[in-house]
Amino acid sequence: MLTTPLIQAHEDAGGRLVDFAGWQLPIHYGSQIEEHHAVRQKAGVFDVSHMTVVDIEGTGAKAYLDRLLANDIARLVEDGQALYGCMLNEQGGILDDLITYRLSETFYRTVVNAATRDADLAWMQAQTAGFEVSVTEREDLAMLAVQGPEARAAVIEVLSAPALGEIKPFNARSHGDYFIARTGYTGEDGFEVLLPNDQAAEFWRALLAAGVQPCGLGARDSLRLEAGLNLYGQDMTDEVSPLASNLAWTVVLDDADGQPRDFIGREALAAQRAAGVEQQLVGLIMSKGAIPRTGTEVETSAGRGVVTSGSFSPTIERPIALARIPSGAGAEVSVLLRGRALPAQVVRPPFVRNGQIKVPQPD
Repeated sequence: MLTTPLIQAHEDAGGRLVDFAGWQLPIHYGSQIEEHHAVRQKAGVFDVSHMTVVDIEGTGAKAYLDRLLANDIARLVEDGQALYGCMLNEQGGILDDLITYRLSETFYRTVVNAATRDADLAWMQAQTAGFEVSVTEREDLAMLAVQGPEARAAVIEVLSAPALGEIKPFNARSHGDYFIARTGYTGEDGFEVLLPNDQAAEFWRALLAAGVQPCGLGARDSLRLEAGLNLYGQDMTDEVSPLASNLAWTVVLDDADGQPRDFIGREALAAQRAAGVEQQLVGLIMSKGAIPRTGTEVETSAGRGVVTSGSFSPTIERPIALARIPSGAGAEVSVLLRGRALPAQVVRPPFVRNGQIKVPQPD
């Protein structure tokens, strides 16, 4: 079982440790609901050091990423800017979703998912053929996500670094040994902080001393679901394209000059877009009652679909879900639970963003 540099800190804070993608990580520190509300209302910190940090360097780095990603790396024109997008197979299926940061014209940093680490690294290395580029995993770095309306202020206070307040959303900058990005996976403002392994525990303790709530995987999942953010392996897989995963906005078929981009999976996506996408990923909200879990069937006017992620929403206080259903289905569907067809309303995610409920609630 793999552990992060914060394993002792988690035990000291009362974290309940579980196996996640081969890593021993906290599911919560006593109350998932309290941790969820702390992030929506104040600030929480997550140990996400299990994520895989990969540096891409060389004169061919930009061309390599242009080939590797369905989103257009040319959109990053200034150092520090970040880009979210998908890495696809030739069939247009999603191998992983990732954030890419530009550090310079020849130096980029990506963060990919822990569960897909081995496959991602092998794929990324295989695609270097023909490019002057190196792909290097940064196992020496830990990663903490500090999220919530008071999160940035807490980090700035702990580091005595007021200049960090200048970082714009989806941008990053270095602060000594720290790499600080204004990104996250909760639907709230905050920073994701990459720092040397041997400095992680001290930073963690300083955040907790400043009143930041330690948070586990449970709250991270309920927060990301409320924010309408996909989880790899559930809401997107290597058999489903971004066009059927509510991620069409991350697909750039043509460059700024109108010329076709030659990225992996382009032909499949172009054909799918021309033919019409048969499925769509939508949000579902239900009246108080049973919770639709992953795999639950959904009956629609256009045929059946399936819940990809489902949970109780602590903010809305109702069951919510992401579901893949036929395109053209109506706004009223039924979730099939325990032999009953329970009504659900189709909504457009996010459910909650920046502490505010963004969807209508059923009676």
